[in-house]
Amino acid sequence: MKYFLDPFGCVKNQVDGENMMARLNSAGWESAGADLAGADLADVIIVNSCGFIESAKQESINAVLEWRRLYPDKKILLAGCLSQRYAKELPDILTEADAFIGVENPAQIVEAVEKLTASSLPSPSSVDLKIQHPGSFPPGERPLLSLPGSAYVKISDGCNNRCSYCAIPLIRGNLYSREIPDILEECRALLGRGIRELCIIGQDIGAFGTDAQGEPAISKLPELLEAISALKGDFWARLLYIHPDHFPLKILDIMEEDTRRAGRMRILPYFDIPFQHASPKILSAMNRRGNAQIYLELLETIRSRFPSAVIRSTFLLGFPGETDEDFSALLEFQEKAALDWAGCFTYSREEGTQAYNMKKRVSLKTALKRKQIIEEKQIHITEKNMDRFVGRTLDVLTEERLESAGDSGGKDFCLGRLYCQAPDIDGTAVIAAAAVPQMGTFTKCKVIARRGIDLEVKPV
Repeated sequence: MKYFLDPFGCVKNQVDGENMMARLNSAGWESAGADLAGADLADVIIVNSCGFIESAKQESINAVLEWRRLYPDKKILLAGCLSQRYAKELPDILTEADAFIGVENPAQIVEAVEKLTASSLPSPSSVDLKIQHPGSFPPGERPLLSLPGSAYVKISDGCNNRCSYCAIPLIRGNLYSREIPDILEECRALLGRGIRELCIIGQDIGAFGTDAQGEPAISKLPELLEAISALKGDFWARLLYIHPDHFPLKILDIMEEDTRRAGRMRILPYFDIPFQHASPKILSAMNRRGNAQIYLELLETIRSRFPSAVIRSTFLLGFPGETDEDFSALLEFQEKAALDWAGCFTYSREEGTQAYNMKKRVSLKTALKRKQIIEEKQIHITEKNMDRFVGRTLDVLTEERLESAGDSGGKDFCLGRLYCQAPDIDGTAVIAAAAVPQMGTFTKCKVIARRGIDLEVKPV
C-alpha cells in the first residue's frame, strides 16, 4: 500500500509530516514519492495542512478540493493544524476529505489510513487523542523532506507567549519542551546520517525549558547548546525563532566558546528574531513587552559580540489600530535595525484570538501597501548587507544541481547556502565550477559577487 504526502505550512509542520511518514513506513506502507506524479500510484493522499492564517487555511482546503477533482475515487486524508483547529466543523463542511487527523497524536496516522483503505472511516471525535510529543518516536530515523545536508530538529511544541494575533496556542496548546538527552540522541542520529546542518526550531526556542515543573521559568536553551557544543564533528547548528522579549543572552557566551574550541563556526551567529513591529501602542496591543529602543539595544549587543552576525526578523502589517504614525515608527526602526533579512505578512483576523474583536481594523488595501513599502525598502538594505560577504572565503552547504546553460562555458552549476542564508527563506549561493561538488556537503568557496540578494561563489 502506498501513500502520497502533500505538505503545507511551516517547517515545524514539516517535521510532523516526516514523523507521520516514519510511522507509516514502519507499519509497512510505502511512500509514492515526493513528485506530484506519485499521487497516481498512491492508495491514500495525505494533505498535511496549515491552520495559522486565512491564506494558509484556504491553500490547504484548495489542495483537498483539487485532489478530489483529479482523483474522485482515491482516499484523501486531511492532517495537521487545520484538522486540529476545526476538528468539529470540517467533517460536515469539507466532505471532499474522507478522514481527518490533527497534531496531537502523529501515531494515529497508521490507524487512520488503515481504516480508510478498509472503507471504515475514523471519526475525529471517537478516537481517544493523547498528546504525542516529538520524542516519542526515534526522530533521527525519520525520512527528511528538506534539501540534502540539512534537517530540522524540533525541540518544543506549543507556546505560552499568547501574542494577541496568534492562533498557535489554539492549535498546538501550551509550551511543551523535549528532554535534552532526547534531542541530543536525535542530533547524533542525524549527524550519523551525514546531515551537516541542524536547524533548531520551535514556536519560540528562547522559551525552551521554561515549562519545566517545579523549576524557575528560566530558558534551558543555553544548557541545550552546551550539550550540542559537546558533539563531535564539522556541522552547523542554526537557531530559528527566538522571541525578542526573552532572548537568553547567555547563548552568546556558548557560541563564542564553541567557535574558539572548534576553530570554526558551528553554532552559527544567525539570529531569527521576530520583532513584528516597533510602535509602542501596537506592540502593547500585540501583547509584546518590548519596544523599539530595547530591540535596537539587543541588536547592538549581538553585533558587538559577533561582528559577523546575521539577523532576520518578521514584521506584521495592518494590525488593528495601526495608524500612519505607527507605520512611520516601523519604517524608522527598519532603517536603524538594518536587518540582513526580513519577511512581512499582513494581519489575519483569526477567531479565538484576543485581537479578533479589536476595533479600528485596517483595510487590506492599506495593509498590503504598507507591506509593499517595507519589502521594497528591505531589498536595498539586504543587498547592502550582502555586499560585506564579497571577497570572503566561507563554507557553502551544497544542495541542488542545475542544468548547464548553453553559455556556461562548460561549467556546471549548483545552488547552496552560506551561514548567512537559512533554508527556504533567504537568498542562495550560486556555485559555478568545472566539477559540481557532492550535494549535502561543505565546500570551501570564495564569494566573488552579489547578484541581487544572492551570492555568486567559486570553490577554492
